[in-house]
Amino acid sequence: MASTVSTLAPDASLTRYMQEIRKYPMLTHEEEERLARAWRDQGDNEAAHKLVNSHLRLVAKIAMGYRGYGLPVAELISEGNVGMMQAVKRFDPERGFRLSTYAMWWIRAAIQEYILHSWSLVKMGTTAAQKKLFFNLRRLKGQMQAIEDGDLQPEQVERIAHLLDVPEEDVVNMNRRLSAADSSLNAPIKMEGEGEWQDWLVDDSESQETTMAEREELTGRKALLATALETLTPRERHIITERRLKDNPATLEELSQQYSISRERVRQIEVRGFEKLQQSMKAQVAQQRQAAAARALQFA
Repeated sequence: MASTVSTLAPDASLTRYMQEIRKYPMLTHEEEERLARAWRDQGDNEAAHKLVNSHLRLVAKIAMGYRGYGLPVAELISEGNVGMMQAVKRFDPERGFRLSTYAMWWIRAAIQEYILHSWSLVKMGTTAAQKKLFFNLRRLKGQMQAIEDGDLQPEQVERIAHLLDVPEEDVVNMNRRLSAADSSLNAPIKMEGEGEWQDWLVDDSESQETTMAEREELTGRKALLATALETLTPRERHIITERRLKDNPATLEELSQQYSISRERVRQIEVRGFEKLQQSMKAQVAQQRQAAAARALQFA
């Protein structure tokens, strides 16, 4: 689908692109449903192509609303086009609403995700509250005619925090982050001979050796567990999996109904299965240690 969609190169004329996408006709509701069914049921790429191109003006309109973040409009439109293609892939014409109503959420999500990743990763948090503050702070500052101001006035901070239901401190911090210019880590330190700023950064992440060791240990544990599970009966294995190995464990009541036994009986099977599981894993570890000791003696 992507190869047939009109795209906008970063250095292309925005006016020329807008003129080009206006050539694609708007679709009636009936045409839209017919094309959507052809794509969904038959994988008709030409139908998907028409659906996307008929909505490129919608993408451009939405993208224009994000010009205030200092990113090239061409890139915003390109990301919005990706969201439009995702919307077409997932659109269900049987639900009764128009594609534009469904697509605008995908378009906005694609553009916002691009902004969050491009607009200074070191400044931004990614929690839902921080995203909400990021994408609404500029709009509210515009309503207060405070776009060009530095720090906000206390009453402005209080109002924005109330409207967005976030702490006042978060409003102040986000505003300062949005107002500050990005600096290159390759910029030289003013003191002569001190190198670049990145030379002074400390990497707090774990070393590759530590990461690899932990990964190998996790892989080994998974292998031990998989082998130990094979020593259980099918019912024991299923109950252990449902009760101890899932993020949302099943209740004793649910399993008792499934097997037509009492909850106490399910509990007993779980306890017995878990004991067998522990014994098997301990035995495997003991065998591995004996094998390692034997190999050490060969090379001694």
